[in-house]
Order: sequence, then structure tokens, then C-alpha cells
Amino acid sequence: MNAAGFTDYYDIDGLLTDEHKLIRQTIRDFVKREISPNIEKWAQDGHFPSEIVRKFGEVGAFGPTIPTEYGGGGLDYISYGLIMQEIERGDSGMRSTASVQGSLVMFPIYQYGSEEQRKKYLPKLASGEWLGCFGLTEPDHGSNPGGMVTNIKDMGDYYLLNGAKLWISNSPECQVAVVWAKNEEGRIKGLIVERGMEGFTTPEIHNKWSLRASCTGELVFDNVRVPKENLLPNADGLKGPLSCLDSARFGIAWGAIGAAIDCYESALKYSLQREQFGKPIAAYQLQQKKLAEMITEITKAQLMAWRLGVLKNEGKATSAQISMAKRNSVDMALHIAREARQIHGGMGITGEYPIMRHMMNLESVITYEGTHDIHLLITGADITGIQAFK
Repeated sequence: MNAAGFTDYYDIDGLLTDEHKLIRQTIRDFVKREISPNIEKWAQDGHFPSEIVRKFGEVGAFGPTIPTEYGGGGLDYISYGLIMQEIERGDSGMRSTASVQGSLVMFPIYQYGSEEQRKKYLPKLASGEWLGCFGLTEPDHGSNPGGMVTNIKDMGDYYLLNGAKLWISNSPECQVAVVWAKNEEGRIKGLIVERGMEGFTTPEIHNKWSLRASCTGELVFDNVRVPKENLLPNADGLKGPLSCLDSARFGIAWGAIGAAIDCYESALKYSLQREQFGKPIAAYQLQQKKLAEMITEITKAQLMAWRLGVLKNEGKATSAQISMAKRNSVDMALHIAREARQIHGGMGITGEYPIMRHMMNLESVITYEGTHDIHLLITGADITGIQAFK
């Protein structure tokens, strides 16, 4: 191979269609134009660029797999994966913004909503006119969402919603939230809560060391009256929110590879330019070991993600397979970020290079939408038939 940062070691491009490659290039160009020149400052300042929401809508980053009649892209899952990969090459927080909108807000409205709900919400979300968020995690219920205490009571012509959600991407800026709550029978239901409903607030979480260019907050419901037509009619039980997480985790499995590629390419380029003891540090065995292991792990993750995309397109991908890919990709990316930081030496901790930002971001990605350990136990349960965490 060549030393120009080639990261398709097994010619995975040969498995992609021309449309896949065009979509990837379109998003890559968008990221280089709109995100990369600004992301270090946004992250340093802890600033979420709200104008990016409309721009994501214009470039088709929201709901790529949603049918075109509702404003989506009507694309396959490999296209969706490639879009997430390219956005996360720019920044995990930016990918979170797009991932939440498409997989956790648009997907449940499309999958479990009424035709009226689809027509009302999906086009506005697809265009970026509205930003959405997904309310599942609670202050005391993260890995165990079934323990949620957020609840709804049937008041005749509306539902009364009470409770709180925590660690919610997009919440401070959202116009709409897909919220999961228990009814009086203890069944988990999905509701669409809109900005402006009395008693609904979205406090922002400050002082994050990770995903600093993404806005994160709470969802607080104090006797919120939610019209009955805002209930997702076809969602019942934990299967609803968990299917949304499957869609988002699939995107992360691809996205984290993008972060890893960005770190690897930066490290390779730096190692060829940085000289010590009279030659580039790329000439030393230990640096070559790091770089060779990086491209090996990236290649393995790419092959897993591609195969998962094929299975997803065929309707055959299981939740456990998605869990394995999410866990593998993020663990791989975090390890590569740390190795890349060492190759960059002291420069690796500065905003001159993307390494520390990716590393800090990935510390969130390895925890959200199923922690590193829980995903391992999902695989364990799948291969043994014994559930270890219930």
C-alpha cells in the first residue's frame, strides 16, 4: 500500500456501489467544508452550532433510510453507515446529532407512528427545520431501561406525563422529543412531546469533557398534558425503544470507524514528517508496530460493519450482532486514539490535531446506547442462552 493514509486495505470499495461511493464523497466534502474547519473551536468553547442542523438536513444526513415520501433519503443501510462514518471522521458529537435525529426520533415515528404523525413530523425533522431527541435513559435507570419511573396517566382526553430523563443528546435545542413512559398498567409507551407544552423543560448539562460540540441535557416533565394523538399507536413494551437503539447502534458501529480513521491518518502523516535521531519516526519498529496494528484493526471493523450492513439490508441482522459491532468498533477506535496520541507525542494533546478530541468523545460513545460491558453480556447471553444481567 502507499503512505498517503490509505485506509481501505482490503478493497472494501469493491463491495460498494457507485451510489454508495457518491454518497460517501458528498458527506466527506460536506464535513471538510462545514465541520472540520470549525470543530476544534466549537469543542474548545463547548459550543453547539445550531446552524448545522439545517445544513445536515440539506445534505440528507437526517433519516437516510426513511422513505422519500416523508422527506427521508430512501437509501439502504450501507449508505446510512457510510454517512455516519464520514460525519464521525469530523466529530462524534456531530454524528450524535445526526444519529439521534435519524435513528432515535425519525425511526420510531416512522415505525410506530400513525400516518398523521409521519406526515406532521418527519418532513420537518428530515429538513432540519426541527431538531428532535429521544427520552429513554433516566437518572437512576441507564442499562436497565425497564426500571423507568417516568409515567403517564390517562386523563380522558389527554395523558398526564411526569418524570425525568437524563443524558439526552439534542434536548436543550429540540422542538420535539420521543419519550418513553409507563402507563398505569406498567406497559412502556412512546409519546411525542413538543416544545412549548406546559411543564416540559430541557435543562442543559454543562462542564462536559466529552462531546463538547454536541448539546446534552435533561428532559423534565411536570404534569405535562400530552394530547392523545401524540401517543405512538404501534409501540408497546421495551421492544419499541430497543429497536430504535438497534438502529442507532448500527450507525455507531460505522461511525466509530470514522473516528479511528481520522486518528490513524493523522498519526501516519505525523510519523512520516516528524524526525528524531536523523530520520522520520515512521522508520522505527515500535511506531510501525502501532501503525500496522491500527490499520489491521480498522480493516477488521470495516469488514464487520460492511457484512452487518448487508444483513441489515436483507432484514437478517440480529440485535446481538449489532451489539457486537458497536462494541468492537468503539473499543477499537478508542484504542487507536490512544496509540495515535502517543505517536504525536506532546503535540497529541493539543487542538492542532484531532486526537484528544476524538479520544474524549469516544469515552462517551463507549458508554452510551449500551455500555461496553452490557454489550459484552448481550453477546454472552446470545451464545450461552443465559441472561447474566437480569
